[in-house]
Amino acid sequence: MKKFLILVALITLLVPAIARAQGNHEYEPLEEKTINYKDWTFNSVKDSKPVNLRSFAQGKRLVLVVYFAPWCPNWRNESPDVAELYDKYKANGLDVIAVSEYGPRADALAYFGPSGPPYTVVSESESRDAREKTSHYNYRQASGDLRKWGSPYNIFLEPAKLNSTGDVLAEKAWIVNGELVRADVEKFIRERLGLDKAEAGKPLVLKLETNKDKLLQATKPSDSTQCSPATSTSTKKQ
Repeated sequence: MKKFLILVALITLLVPAIARAQGNHEYEPLEEKTINYKDWTFNSVKDSKPVNLRSFAQGKRLVLVVYFAPWCPNWRNESPDVAELYDKYKANGLDVIAVSEYGPRADALAYFGPSGPPYTVVSESESRDAREKTSHYNYRQASGDLRKWGSPYNIFLEPAKLNSTGDVLAEKAWIVNGELVRADVEKFIRERLGLDKAEAGKPLVLKLETNKDKLLQATKPSDSTQCSPATSTSTKKQ
């Protein structure tokens, strides 16, 4: 009986992790966390002009800052959802700014194809050697993201609640330590933009299982969920 209870306990602990890492995906829930997120200025991958986040956020109702590595398969999984959500809700006050990490700016720009990115894309780092030196890495550690590369990594900011001065923009933020769960995130976006007024006054309850069918489509774990650059074209050339 004791062995059976231990087995049940181990299965209970392992199932959530297995579900998140099914197939080629690394889904994570949307959670509010203390992060002390600071203002920054990075250069655009398109024209190398500086982009300041505090200025960028002014006049917006909700801003998604998504960190990504251009060679990462998990980012390729998420990027269509990010583009679709941006296109669907930009008229309602949503904006997206993507921060490229650990790959050349030219690769980040090339990823979006001839038409270019649909939203603003900047670069913080261009070398994999900079992994532990970036603000991206520090925020991941603060929010409990233990992945090696942390791509994608999503932070939602509400501009009306941001500090107007000082280094720290927000003490707390809504964060996804991995690929976003579309159903949960879209619910959050609609509520924050006031599109679901009947739900706006209710406490936000988010569960990974709300998109369970999507998570269970794949049945075999994959090493690609670790976002290893060894599988990328750019790495093979080096």
